Amino acid sequence: MVLTQILEPACIKVPLKGKDKEAIISELVDVLDANGALADKDSVLQAVLMREQTRSTGIGSGIAIPHGKCKGVSELVMALGVSSNGVDFQSIDAKPVHIVVLLASPIDRTGPHIQALARISRLLLDEDFKNKLQNSSSAEELYELINNKESE
Repeated sequence: MVLTQILEPACIKVPLKGKDKEAIISELVDVLDANGALADKDSVLQAVLMREQTRSTGIGSGIAIPHGKCKGVSELVMALGVSSNGVDFQSIDAKPVHIVVLLASPIDRTGPHIQALARISRLLLDEDFKNKLQNSSSAEELYELINNKESE
């Protein structure tokens, strides 16, 4: 899976303004909605927040991947944001989160959802790449970094 096939530059927000994980998740859902990616914004927000209550999607190293499955989308969608100050996501390493990747997918399509989660995790294992994303000053710069990384 190539992330730039599901991530559009208009669905990237740098910097995120939210001060807690619920605000950040809501902010990224709003970005998707403003870009016309959602059939039902409330359904998507509820699905992602419910998943987050089950167990934090803060995977450590300053990264969170909140995600959910619902009827509010017809295909896998992705939003990405960077918080310059960091946000408490109750991550497994207890460190603040700076890079937030939000995924929403239809209930009946598990494959692309799992592939995207795996691809994001693999890309962000590269510490240098992760630092470049975290220090991006614009959505365009962040998108270009991802595009270049996936072309390697």
